[in-house]
Amino acid sequence: MYAFSSRVYASLWNMVSMKFANILLETNPRSVAYPALYCRSDQPVVFDEQFGEWKMFNAGIFDFSTYFNSLSVMKLRKYTRATSFMLHLELKGAACEVQQTMGDAFAHDPLPVKGVSKVLSASDGWQVVDLPLTITDDMVIVGFLIKTEGAVAIRNSYYELGVDGELNDVELVLSTTTFKKEAFIERNIGLVKDKIINSGDSIADHFHMYVIDNGRTLDVEKLSGNRVQIVPNDNVGGAGGFTRGMITAMEQIPKATNILLMDDDVAVSPESIKRTYNLLRILKPEHRNDMISGAMLNYEVGEDQWEDIGNMTQQGTFAGCKPPLRLTLFEDLVYNEMYTPTKWQRNNMYAAWWYCCIPISVIEKNGLPLPVFVRCDDAEYGIRCKTGFITMNSLCVWHMSFFERYNAAVERYQTTRNTMIAQATCGMAPDADFMRELHNNIRLELKKFGYENAELCLDAFEDFLKGPSFIKKPGQSEQSFMAANRNKEQLVDFETLQSRADQDPELAGFSIKNVDRQLIDGDKSRSLAERLEDLITDNNQRYIKKDGAGYAVIPLQGWLYPAGAIRGKRKLVVLDWYNRKGTIRTKDVQRYQKIKKRYMRDLKYYKANINRLRKEYTAARAELTSIEYWKNYLKMD
Repeated sequence: MYAFSSRVYASLWNMVSMKFANILLETNPRSVAYPALYCRSDQPVVFDEQFGEWKMFNAGIFDFSTYFNSLSVMKLRKYTRATSFMLHLELKGAACEVQQTMGDAFAHDPLPVKGVSKVLSASDGWQVVDLPLTITDDMVIVGFLIKTEGAVAIRNSYYELGVDGELNDVELVLSTTTFKKEAFIERNIGLVKDKIINSGDSIADHFHMYVIDNGRTLDVEKLSGNRVQIVPNDNVGGAGGFTRGMITAMEQIPKATNILLMDDDVAVSPESIKRTYNLLRILKPEHRNDMISGAMLNYEVGEDQWEDIGNMTQQGTFAGCKPPLRLTLFEDLVYNEMYTPTKWQRNNMYAAWWYCCIPISVIEKNGLPLPVFVRCDDAEYGIRCKTGFITMNSLCVWHMSFFERYNAAVERYQTTRNTMIAQATCGMAPDADFMRELHNNIRLELKKFGYENAELCLDAFEDFLKGPSFIKKPGQSEQSFMAANRNKEQLVDFETLQSRADQDPELAGFSIKNVDRQLIDGDKSRSLAERLEDLITDNNQRYIKKDGAGYAVIPLQGWLYPAGAIRGKRKLVVLDWYNRKGTIRTKDVQRYQKIKKRYMRDLKYYKANINRLRKEYTAARAELTSIEYWKNYLKMD
């Protein structure tokens, strides 16, 4: 056990100290709706605009052992050269006491650390607290709470670290790719300029932001300048946009050391970016080539974490390594830091590009991404590079959930094609069974009469079977994706859907006004005999062929299977509940048989040619991931 001030270390052992993480309080929709991400309290914490300070109102207990305001000491000691930890607070107002807290492997709530506290008398002036923190080997995270006897204001507060040796030189690039999402990207540019570039912190002099504008809709002159550059680009998808950001970062002066890839349609706290930069400055030599993987928090339910590190499963699907977590629960904060990936996950892990910081040295060693437009580019790249992955509480973005942005052109065409290309070209997840996933997705769509979407799976499979020459051609990826969007099942707004239902005698009585979440989420039980019949006949379209009768209302998302609700039906009303759109499907046994025949023909070709195709894709890897190829592809020559 030790408890030293970083300043003592700096003077005695010639170490340096640095401000690592600001105590964060924000005014945005997420901080207002989920204040326990920042501070748990029995009294309100409010921003006083008149004085520009935060106030803890009335007597109470204000616990900052939270997602954004605890300190991940276990990981900091593992990955960095931090040797001492101190809390700096500036407070004024009523008498109060500051108490260090901690969480170990068994903690459900923050525990006070004996002997590490500071009592302050009431004061109308600002009082400074520099509290050296006690750290032991069993501590996972530490934080603090403030017990007040009345209103207390807080400002300019942070965690300070003592670091063994000089700080690493870091030139950080933030690269984001956008396509006609002006509201999101312009807001994020504003936050970066205000909170990072104009912050006066060290990061301000070692930071650039490149916005790769695939839609060419942003005002370059208005938004560029002061370390922010808008780069008009052809529509080459996320893969092409992020690759252009990588090349630009590699060629800037001074050359970037790390590039942070971030989606455009996210909300981000600039403090996450600052902490990422500070983390890079103190990494141990053996971890400087690790990727830093930020978490995806749910944009609609801001306290929920969907994923902070992903893996390609044996079944050939993308999945988070961890279960969903609720980050306002202290025990979930500890779990988030302590989670140990399984052997399979370690061998097939990736960091998603909604927030992923990659060392430039890793790009130089492993090449650039594959030209697959969207989907699987980040998973393939992370698995290919086989770096370590660092995750940490407070490094995150808020992103719309996949339920709200389901697109069959992405999930059925892009995902099917790109996972096969990635495995054949770069050996991604060699033991994952993407053929099994293809088979399951086609059968699932056919059982739900989603014939257009089943055909998208086959379009993707057939494009993979064309070999690497197909995706090599500039413009081909965009054309393929646009074709998939044209060929996918087309949705209409609820008003049009209702009009169509009113004209269909088989949908008599259907009213969109009577649809609710209970109906959408509902299913019906099946007997064992019914399950076997559905399995064998694909909902009475194979062997036993029945037209069916009646209709069911089901959700759009392709991975859902309301088997009991759809069995024996002739019509399905399919609803995109979140976006207020839908369509009507009709059982068509002849179309089912045509798709199955096409699939069998494709499988025959696959079995006869897969060994040749794998060799061709593997041979194309060096070219497809080279700077020369990509500069020509992106018209940068």
